[in-house]
Amino acid sequence: MSQHWERPASKVVIVGGGPGGYEAALVAQRRGAEVTVVERAGLGGSAVLTDVVPSKTLIATAEWMRLAEGGPELGARVIGDTGPEPVRTNLTVDLGAVNARVLALAAAQSSDIRGRLEREGVRVVEGRGRLDGPQRVLVEGPEGASESIEADVVLLAVGASPRQLESAMPDGERILRWDQLYSLTELPERLIVVGSGVTGAEFAGAYHALGCDVVLVSSREQVLPGEDADAARVIQDVFTTQGMTVLSRSRAAAARRVGDGVEVELADGRVVEGSHVLMAVGSVPNTAGLGLEEAGVRLTESGHVEVDRVSRTSARGVYAAGDCTGVLPLASVAATQGRIAMAHALGDAVAPLKLETIASTVFTQPEIATVGRSQAWLEENNVVHSAATLDLARNPRAKMLGIRDGFIKIFAHVPSGEVLGGVVVAPRASELILPLALAVKERLTVDDIADTATIYPSLTGSLAEVARMLHRED
Repeated sequence: MSQHWERPASKVVIVGGGPGGYEAALVAQRRGAEVTVVERAGLGGSAVLTDVVPSKTLIATAEWMRLAEGGPELGARVIGDTGPEPVRTNLTVDLGAVNARVLALAAAQSSDIRGRLEREGVRVVEGRGRLDGPQRVLVEGPEGASESIEADVVLLAVGASPRQLESAMPDGERILRWDQLYSLTELPERLIVVGSGVTGAEFAGAYHALGCDVVLVSSREQVLPGEDADAARVIQDVFTTQGMTVLSRSRAAAARRVGDGVEVELADGRVVEGSHVLMAVGSVPNTAGLGLEEAGVRLTESGHVEVDRVSRTSARGVYAAGDCTGVLPLASVAATQGRIAMAHALGDAVAPLKLETIASTVFTQPEIATVGRSQAWLEENNVVHSAATLDLARNPRAKMLGIRDGFIKIFAHVPSGEVLGGVVVAPRASELILPLALAVKERLTVDDIADTATIYPSLTGSLAEVARMLHRED
């Protein structure tokens, strides 16, 4: 008599409950694994609790302020107004109420994620996880409780934290990290933002739209040095036109609290005074003290976990995903890495990570969305290509909406016409980029886009128009 033996379920332990962790947990659970997620701060991680969800909620409020300011131009006026001038003087922000809503939404999203995981059968353990070799995770729980969990597969999704400078240590009141902004109950009189990368530019734009006097300290010639140069130029022009002070080629050396305000000392000796300062100078991976190197997990000089395109580390059975890997600090990338890791670890078919197919967005006003190869990359690698750009101000729907700033740019291979990349600078560019993302992923040509009928009037009509500008006759 033959006996049928079922293969025991793989034991998967995920350290970190952010996008990389909880997405991976769902994939592993559906593939029959026994899954445990270890999280010390709350499901969703910093992306949900202190970073993406809170900041984009705040930015959404700021966007409504900008829309309201543009109302008189379109004929919508506050009762009592007599002309088409901006209505900022009639608008005010209750920052305490805004931040209360921000934190409530973040908490609700975290709760939703926890409920989803538990309904799917994932075990959630509260505490700080560290490796004890490649196949065991030690959890330091609340009130001194501890647990040792054996694992066939470990996924590290421990994220990153705001970088702090010794000369500008946050106090949580006047000198702030971005995750401390949500404790403010009143709008800063004058906010100095140090750092003009994505985080700095987003918060500078949002707080300025909320009615705050903002000074943006940028060490580079223009803001957003990692983005398309034309797109960054648009954002800087919008900032300055709207009255924001942008200090270009100005490096902050120190920040200190002085009475009820702050002083930021620049490297050239100048001193900038304000009521608050936001230090947006990058992030550092949360990899210290987790026993990674002792378990054979190789780290880079910056402390990030080294991974390949299927999220494997140098230790057998140990994978990593998200900001702790330094691949690309996007929640979508973290989630993709986590899903790929579990598919690979559990023997499913998997396609390695292709960063050029992943769209990203800077949530300024207007937004910058990009996908595929950048113009700088194409030029540096001598890729034969053509490019076309169309200003949104020419688009009929943009005129109806009062949109003046922004453009659409597409890069195409010569002579095939394959779409290599694209840039959209517009309100809701994060939504408009999808057609270009699909084109890059599926290796479509500009003619494929050009031949697709678009709604009239619509902003997407400009996508097809730019594609038509790149048409090449055989």
